[in-house]
Amino acid sequence: MIIGVPKEIKANENRVALQPVGAELLIQRGHKVLVEKNAGVGSGFPDELYANAGAQLLSAPAEIFAKAEMIIKVKEPLPQEYPLIKKGQILFTYFHFAAAEELTRAMMKSGAVCIAYETIEKADRSLPLLVPMSEVAGRMATQEGAKYLERTHGGRGLLLGGVPGVAPGEAVILGGGVVGINAAKMAAGLGAHVTILDISLDRLRYLDDVMPANVDTLMSNPENIRQMIAKADLLIGAVLIPGTKAPRLVTREMLKLMKPGSVIVDVAVDQGGCIETCKPTTHAEPTFFVDGVLHYCVANMPGAVPYTSTIALTNATLPYAVEIADKGYLRAAKENGEILLGINVIDGKITYKGVAEAFNLPYTNVKQVLA
Repeated sequence: MIIGVPKEIKANENRVALQPVGAELLIQRGHKVLVEKNAGVGSGFPDELYANAGAQLLSAPAEIFAKAEMIIKVKEPLPQEYPLIKKGQILFTYFHFAAAEELTRAMMKSGAVCIAYETIEKADRSLPLLVPMSEVAGRMATQEGAKYLERTHGGRGLLLGGVPGVAPGEAVILGGGVVGINAAKMAAGLGAHVTILDISLDRLRYLDDVMPANVDTLMSNPENIRQMIAKADLLIGAVLIPGTKAPRLVTREMLKLMKPGSVIVDVAVDQGGCIETCKPTTHAEPTFFVDGVLHYCVANMPGAVPYTSTIALTNATLPYAVEIADKGYLRAAKENGEILLGINVIDGKITYKGVAEAFNLPYTNVKQVLA
């Protein structure tokens, strides 16, 4: 199979979808790898490493899309890439379709096979290609939140961990999944008082067992959320429902309860956000204020630490890319139920129910299409 790796063009996105060693492994298995020049530079992988691995370097993304049977990316295609996508071409990347109707319709129109990292799912309901970036984003959420609490960045001038004789800040985390637990580890390590809210009692029991003494757990419901955001110096949205829009847990009205200069970091923003006032921002312009509360809503947070993020992501994605390349997507999906669940759009049809429901579009069972 011919595999293409274009350079990411989303604002301040420096990750790359394939390490040089990944290219080497695919080439060893008889595949051809095309890499756009400078695709890996932002992650610390210069062109010569890809060339030494046996990849062919091309100058323009149009060349990559024209020749490749499978495109491997990090972020969703952007409008300038839509015309380059061919019918029947495999696109393997993060899509987050349920928060992007224009993208969804464009991929339907293209006739491509869209396999989404975020909906590949194991039998135990874990999401193996979301986990590494969720780990990065969760840790960054606390790191960025602590920074923006500084007065020079617009926050209330509070040191999240406090010092002897001064109480630590209050970090409130909505969701106790991978993002939430990583955000809590960082906040607790800094010395903050942390409260994690989740709707699963089993998850709360687990968190209560493994977290340090400065972390409390609380059942997530509207009343508890209202009480906790009124105390919060840092509020982190860490809610995920696979393949569908994130639920809105904090309304514009509830925002009035928060302290002036407090900070919100909504990691769920790429799935629509769990805080009503959030909208996607970029690393170049990461923040905005609503009702005196500073919002940080960067949709590709791990892109700020591309060396770490690229290695973490490709450690997880490469085995799936190899299987799809070796078998073709049809056989791979039939033999591996995890890949089957990753297919969101194929031949103009939406095959992931959460995406269809988000925009009231027709849903087709993926097994019917593959049959």
